[in-house]
Amino acid sequence: MPRIGQEPKRRAALVAATVEEIGAKGSLDVTVGQIAKRAGMSSALAHHYFGGKAQIFLAAMRHILTQYSLDVRSALASAAPGQRLEAIIDGSFDENCFTPAAISAWLNFYVLAQRDEEAARLLRIYQRRLNSNLVHALRGRCNDPAAGAAVIAAQIDGVYLRAALNNGDMTGAAAQVRGVARALMGARA
Repeated sequence: MPRIGQEPKRRAALVAATVEEIGAKGSLDVTVGQIAKRAGMSSALAHHYFGGKAQIFLAAMRHILTQYSLDVRSALASAAPGQRLEAIIDGSFDENCFTPAAISAWLNFYVLAQRDEEAARLLRIYQRRLNSNLVHALRGRCNDPAAGAAVIAAQIDGVYLRAALNNGDMTGAAAQVRGVARALMGARA
């Protein structure tokens, strides 16, 4: 007899275990069995809830992207007037998404998006939202908000890439990107 109300908890446990397992391994070269074991359940149950490894990983990335969105919105809500750009940058490096396991998941997400249409779709959504937020934040602060947004978005993604390659050892990441943003804004005519 199934336990009522357990599905959301088990799904959440599998999503968290997926991020942790990928973080520990550093790649998508993990099995559903390894993920399920880390979550404390059977691989059959994991397959029942998600269907397969690709679906579990996409659910994990949806979770990370949702948390990222919440972090950015929270930073924007508490930002002082005129500090929208700084809030977006700070939200981009909130500790919820800037952990070694999450950073590894981001890196693998970029790789997966090269060959998986659903991952590519999620990546496009993330990139469009980030770009839109940055362009809005840069209006009136630099001559070409679209170009500035592209550079800052690349800097944010680059910090995640560098963190992944340096085993997550990235202190002051937001400060580094904020410095690039200030340099861009200072270059306006």
